[in-house]
Amino acid sequence: MKIIIAGAGEVGFHLAKLLSYESQEITLIDTDKESLGYADTHLDIRVLRGDATSVEVLQDAKVEASDLVIGVTASETTNITLCMLAKQLGCKQTIARISNTEFIYNQDILRFNELGIDELISPEQLAASEIQLLLNKSAFSDTYEFEDGLLTMVGVFLPKSAPFVGKSVKEAARVFPELHFMPIALQRMGTQYTLIPRGDTVFKEGDQVYFVTCQNGVEELLKLTGMQKREIKNVMILGGSKVGFKTARDLCSKKFNVKIFEKNKEKAMDLAENLPNALVINGDGRNVELLEEESLESMDAFVSVTGNSETNIMSCLVAKSKGIKKTIALVENMDYFQLSQSIGIDTLINKKLLAANNIFRFVRRGEVLALTRLNNLNAELLEFEVKPGSYVNGEVIKELDFPREAIIGGVIRKGEGIIALGDFRITTGDKVVVCALPKAIAKIEKLFL
Repeated sequence: MKIIIAGAGEVGFHLAKLLSYESQEITLIDTDKESLGYADTHLDIRVLRGDATSVEVLQDAKVEASDLVIGVTASETTNITLCMLAKQLGCKQTIARISNTEFIYNQDILRFNELGIDELISPEQLAASEIQLLLNKSAFSDTYEFEDGLLTMVGVFLPKSAPFVGKSVKEAARVFPELHFMPIALQRMGTQYTLIPRGDTVFKEGDQVYFVTCQNGVEELLKLTGMQKREIKNVMILGGSKVGFKTARDLCSKKFNVKIFEKNKEKAMDLAENLPNALVINGDGRNVELLEEESLESMDAFVSVTGNSETNIMSCLVAKSKGIKKTIALVENMDYFQLSQSIGIDTLINKKLLAANNIFRFVRRGEVLALTRLNNLNAELLEFEVKPGSYVNGEVIKELDFPREAIIGGVIRKGEGIIALGDFRITTGDKVVVCALPKAIAKIEKLFL
């Protein structure tokens, strides 16, 4: 694919990096010479200095022959204008990064697609939604929902007490025949290698395992992994950033009790005005005494979303030391994902990764409805819609020429989530959730074309 990315900031650079690894033809546009220079020396892409809303610059980038234009500059107006221009000049698909989430909530009324914008994304809103989902499924380290929870992906670290530790996948299936979940990816403790579980794969203590489960499978999984379902009601948020504000607003709407710390007095006053149902505290949340004064120990969850990754990590460690059940830290450095469990933080989230996940489904071939990359694992989880001409249409799963580096986790059919085993026959209209290692993705895409 020929892809143009406008904005060489954190999100734009990260996207260009991921896409360049897949041999996509990338052009990165920005006005900042230093950012472009860094990208040029570190990535195998074309860089172009200039205003992304300039017709001349877009023509130089060969926008008329491009498959996808992504506007992820810091300016919402620039991104929207770019996408409108790109579509007029012949680009096939466009995606604009925005900060005003009212645009997303009112897409049907505003009809952005008629203006030439195919998709709107807000990394901050994606992060806030991820935090809310993690608090709702608080026993797990990572979660993702397909079709509003008809199928759910959950990640968990296996404790020694889990009854299928020491058993193979096939043995576990025999012992627990009525289970409604499927293991789709696994990483051994102390390694960085991702495995797609097969029948002879043995579960071990400390494994980071990802499962796909239907609606009634979450409770079963909690029991079998020895995890406790934690009722979360009181949440403390450190940082009144866009992510902090959106998270507090969303949690308050769901009747959570929210305390939010912001050290900037003016920003704290704005937060108090816009969050009437939250308790806004003007103070430095890194001050342990202040946290204790505000009843840190009575909180069920602690979420740190300041602009500093190290502050977020350290404050979550302080919260964990005070017995807080669930801690979530926003980090910018992708390398920190390797550290989350070993240092004792429940979950790390990253805006760049969330935005990339949201955008990547436009790059994948086949009818991809949703896509997410598994935290800390080198695997992707994709949701394909089966078309009449798809190779998989009418086929039984066990008879498919399915690569060993991929697995079908579940199928959504007529509003029902199904854990599909080998005898299941796939039909037109099915939405199939597949977990795959990078080297298997091209083959998987062909099966669903």
